[in-house]
Amino acid sequence: MNLKELFYIAILLAVGCKNGTKSEASVRQNNTIAIANQFIDAFYSFNRDSLKGTLSNAEESQPGILYYQKWAECGNYEILKRFNCEEKNDTLVICPIMVKDDLMSALQLDLNVTDTFHITIKNQQIRSVQTSSNDPDLYYEAREWMNKNRPELIEEPCKGMWEGGPTPCECFKAIVQGLMEFKANEKVAKNQ
Repeated sequence: MNLKELFYIAILLAVGCKNGTKSEASVRQNNTIAIANQFIDAFYSFNRDSLKGTLSNAEESQPGILYYQKWAECGNYEILKRFNCEEKNDTLVICPIMVKDDLMSALQLDLNVTDTFHITIKNQQIRSVQTSSNDPDLYYEAREWMNKNRPELIEEPCKGMWEGGPTPCECFKAIVQGLMEFKANEKVAKNQ
C-alpha cells in the first residue's frame, strides 16, 4: 500500500465513523417518522383493517382511534394540508393535519381545523395515539348548548363516544343536526 492509498483509507474511515453515529440517529428518526406517516396513511384511507394493523401494539388506543376514523369518514373529512410529522423526543411524533369537515359547515364557519395526532413509538412500534384539535370556541359552545337543550338528540347515538362506541356515523349526524339547531337558535335570539 502506498501513502496515497493509506490517506484515502484514513479519510474514508474518518468520514464513516463521523457519519456512523449521525446516520444511526437519522435512521432511527427516519424510521419513526415513516411509522407515523404509515399511521396517517392508514387513518385517512378510511380502511378499518389497515388502521387496526398499525395499532396492533397500541391496544388501549384502538377503540378511540378506530371510532375517530369512522367519525372522520362520516364527517367527510378532507385533507387540505398534511404538515410534516415531527419527532418531539425519542418516543413521541406529532403529525398535524388540516382538514375540511362537515362540522364547521354546520356552524357556518369558513374555517378549517387542524387535527394533531400524538403518536408514541417505542422499538419501532406504535404504542399509543392521542389526538387534539384546534376546534373553535363556538364548537364547544354549541356542544354545551346541545347537552343542555337537546340531550336526547345525542344521548343514544353518541353512547361510548371516543371509547369505541358502536355508532360513530349516527353520532356525527346527530352532532351536525345539533350544531345546525344551535345556529338557528342563535339567529332567532339575535333577531329578538
